Amino acid sequence: MLQFERWKVILVLFLTVMGVLYAAPNVASPKTQAWLAKNVPSWLPSSTINLGLGLQGGSYLLLQADIDSVVKDRVSSMEDTARRELIKQHIGYVHLTSTKNGISFQLRHPALDRDAANKIANNLEDKTDVNVSDAGLVTVTLGQQAIKSINKQVLSKSIAIVRRRIDETGTKEPVIEQQGENRIVVELPGVANPDHIKKLLGKTAKMSFHLVDMNATDGRPMPGDIRLPMQDTPGQFIVIKEHAVLRGDMLVDSQPTFEEGSPVVSFRFNSIGAERFCDVTRNNIGKPFAIVLDNKVISAPRINGEICAGSGVITGGFTVKGAQDLALLLRSGALPAPLHVMEERSVGPSLGSDSVAAGKMAAGVAMVAILFLMAASYGLFGIFADIALVLNMIFIFALLSMLQATLTLPGIAGIILTIGIAVDANVLVYERIREELRAGRSVLAAVDAGYVHAKATIIDSNITTLTVAVILFSFGTGPVKGFAVSMSIGILTSLFAALQLTRLMVITWLRKTRPTKLEI
Repeated sequence: MLQFERWKVILVLFLTVMGVLYAAPNVASPKTQAWLAKNVPSWLPSSTINLGLGLQGGSYLLLQADIDSVVKDRVSSMEDTARRELIKQHIGYVHLTSTKNGISFQLRHPALDRDAANKIANNLEDKTDVNVSDAGLVTVTLGQQAIKSINKQVLSKSIAIVRRRIDETGTKEPVIEQQGENRIVVELPGVANPDHIKKLLGKTAKMSFHLVDMNATDGRPMPGDIRLPMQDTPGQFIVIKEHAVLRGDMLVDSQPTFEEGSPVVSFRFNSIGAERFCDVTRNNIGKPFAIVLDNKVISAPRINGEICAGSGVITGGFTVKGAQDLALLLRSGALPAPLHVMEERSVGPSLGSDSVAAGKMAAGVAMVAILFLMAASYGLFGIFADIALVLNMIFIFALLSMLQATLTLPGIAGIILTIGIAVDANVLVYERIREELRAGRSVLAAVDAGYVHAKATIIDSNITTLTVAVILFSFGTGPVKGFAVSMSIGILTSLFAALQLTRLMVITWLRKTRPTKLEI
């Protein structure tokens, strides 16, 4: 029992000191915190815990992805691909039409073209239901598995793009999570007015480049054309070719800049886009070239010569802020589906400060009650447990600061719960020591038996609780995850405090005093 290896002593003391240092910035004044963040190297303790929406105020948005529009686009793409492949393979057909979740067409010569048409239909989209009747009616439908796959892809990509857009605005520690099948929760701590964020998230940012149809008369679209409004000239429309010669997903970078004193947006294509841009500009010198963003023509400059450098600029009477926003949207990528704001809430800073105050009061009352109870129940050993409990709280805040975790109201609840369960391990050890003393063992033997026999029970019980916390984090949403994170950290620090820190204090006291009788 009295053998506590020197390297363990050094490790326990080192971790204790580092815990105090990493937790210290959280109790510094805001002015000191700002100085530390600016002047202290990143490898030294200077970070503080990030407060969540409920603690510092901010905005809450619930967005819903328009999955139906994505399905409609997929069906339209299936129709275009089917028409192109049927013509390419010289397969006669009639009545190629689209339905809500698929397409259908009638073969002119079913006996001759059934197999080839079936092969084309099966290659249109993944996980589709294809049926070719004996009469030559071909139907291709997006089944439930295909819809679920599309839904999953859309939500996953939307969350990634929403995060990129918000991160570039400088918003610190936003919470962006999926809710249900087609909704996204966005929490913006410290953002009192989310209008600018909503404007950025409300734009799909689907960019494409089209040739202008010079043969359209009186602004009337011909077959294969579409008529779109000019963004900067209300009431004016332009007829462009429906087929895009270049897409926005070929862009690799976009930045706001100035040209002749006016804000513009520069862009750069990837290798495929650069080659295609070069061919388009070479073959269409003197013709206007429309740049379309979300079904509005930003500008339609005339091609004065071939552009083979793979870069260009977008002009359009931008303000500096407008150029910055457009560049941000193009860099982050186009949303796969429009996002609609279904719910919006704001939490004021005063409410957040009240929550912090209430959390401090609850934690303080819980801490004082536990400290008094342990000291009254176990005397000096209870004081050892109290010291470990205080240090345990410091370790929790140190780890939250190191991980740059976001502390939420449920997180505070998890910390308060940790205060209650942190002394469980010490209670198990002390009660076992009492049993050994009543059985007639010596002080050293009783203490040794207490730690040895209680250790397995302590580890088992904490692993069980930690497993629950991990499951809560894996399957829960924002508030539940905040609770799970703080509770998980509290469990780990409690194990260290009980099995190492308290034990080191007890061993040190026993070595110095060598008591023949133990009052516990």
